[in-house]
Amino acid sequence: MKKNKYSLIFLSLFFILIFFINGLADAQSSAPDWTRDPYRRFERQTYIAAAGMGNSRQAAERDALAKLVAIFGQSIQVDERISTSYQEAVNSGSVAVWSENTAVENTITTSTGMDSLVGAEIGDRWDNGRDFYAIAILNKLNAISSYSQMIRANTVVINNLVNIPAAEKNTLESYARFQFAAIIADITISYANVLNFIGMPDRAHGLRTGNDFRLEAQEIARSIPVSIRVRNDKAQRIENVFARSFTEIGFRSGGSNSRYVLDVNIIITPLEFPRNPNKFVRMELTANLTDTNQGVVLLPYSYINNREGHATLEEAENRIFSAAEQKIRSEYTGILNEYLSSLIPQRR
Repeated sequence: MKKNKYSLIFLSLFFILIFFINGLADAQSSAPDWTRDPYRRFERQTYIAAAGMGNSRQAAERDALAKLVAIFGQSIQVDERISTSYQEAVNSGSVAVWSENTAVENTITTSTGMDSLVGAEIGDRWDNGRDFYAIAILNKLNAISSYSQMIRANTVVINNLVNIPAAEKNTLESYARFQFAAIIADITISYANVLNFIGMPDRAHGLRTGNDFRLEAQEIARSIPVSIRVRNDKAQRIENVFARSFTEIGFRSGGSNSRYVLDVNIIITPLEFPRNPNKFVRMELTANLTDTNQGVVLLPYSYINNREGHATLEEAENRIFSAAEQKIRSEYTGILNEYLSSLIPQRR
């Protein structure tokens, strides 16, 4: 009896599977040829095309566009942080202000990053009510025109950014301009790689990479001394840990007449607790990176340690300075790097 029962279950599953396969075959046989080969619909000589599918029209279109981008491989992919920084700078108008005319500005605003190809579109759609298909296309001639214009526009911006008189070069503003140029150069190289894939490598001739400009930014940093002044330090412990952060990034520390000064103030307050024989101290530390030429604080920083204790006041102070060193060492370099990376130079 059990054997017959299992046989019936097996036969039922078998017929369901046959029905599903036949249904899938019917759907595929009724689908347009381009769902299997997009170049049955669009000529390979004129277009780059990719077909996608999904359980909805939107899913099929997203799949098709993703497959179209994938055709170009990793050569057009840009680090997400760089792509985000570029898009934010474009949207805020920070890139356009370094262009020379409205036409260049308009070209720049069409740059939307490499999460999708500029000029890519959905060429056709089909569904049978259950399965959805789409075909994404990129017209080669239109792409050559668009990407060539964007490369020219970005090159204008880069040239304006790095055209700095020698007397004004060793400043944080110049450092920021070269770092900003590096971001735009990375994006521009990705545009050039699109043209290279299409078969127009000459359009990318002579372009400099983002790393070229980052190296120049590092050279500028090495030429900028940052003076560090610390009040109420102990054996230069706090001064040394801040100096290390600046030298790790590439700046020089020291100098008595530096334009940039890290002004640090430490306040140590003794604390008393009833019935506790140990000695306790509290630390408040502020460190403001200042541009003395403009009289403005560029980067404020603060640290508070409410209590460190020991049997002697000297050792309690030693412990609170050790805690401050560890805290500054662990986070200040990152904070400084983040600030420098976020600088968007403004054109005067």
